[in-house]
Amino acid sequence: MPRVRIEAEPAALVVDLAAAALVIIDMQRDFLEPGGFGEALGNDVTRLRRAVAPCKAVLDEARRLGLLVIHTREGHRPDLSDAPRHKVERGDPANRIGARGPMGRILVRGEPGHDIVPELYPLTSEPVIDKPGKGAFYQTDLELMLRNRGIDTLFVAGVTTEVCVNTTVREANDRGFRCIVLSDCCASYFPEFHDAGLAMIKAQGGIFGSVTASPHLLRSLAAVGNQKIA
Repeated sequence: MPRVRIEAEPAALVVDLAAAALVIIDMQRDFLEPGGFGEALGNDVTRLRRAVAPCKAVLDEARRLGLLVIHTREGHRPDLSDAPRHKVERGDPANRIGARGPMGRILVRGEPGHDIVPELYPLTSEPVIDKPGKGAFYQTDLELMLRNRGIDTLFVAGVTTEVCVNTTVREANDRGFRCIVLSDCCASYFPEFHDAGLAMIKAQGGIFGSVTASPHLLRSLAAVGNQKIA
């Protein structure tokens, strides 16, 4: 099985690609597109859009090699029975979870805004995890999927860096998975939060994981050539 060396912080890593997966977190229309939940909260969605092209480059290469790719979406059942009251009641009632927005009910499964942006749309063979919380392991079968595939290393991309990405990395760390966060494939509405989120992950010798940029990973994956992982 192909093993690759990846430049990263706080130190370079050797990864067995057969035991690795790409996890793309919450690249949803409600967060990234004009008129969605993110913009309704007063955020500049172009800051999140910057992660789309790097993410697409990594996704294309992962697909070429046959790397396991998993997508996540944050959202709730139409009756909001899986949404905690304090989460639903946060903020302006017109922009709350379940309220009507330009792309359907905000963060409700099955609505247009809940879906993943077209540029990164999952293939039918790629699992999609619908999660009711910030972390991708909470109340989902993600851990079971990874254990069944013998996965121990996650390449992590998505939004936002300090919320769903950071929460997922911390959950993964507690479960014994190694995370390599792709800095330019993640983004935040707040640049300072993005920087702080990455700094916390790689601090103290990589207390929660490692951080690298997509060009480092792409160079390592290109070295594999046409050898398929699976």
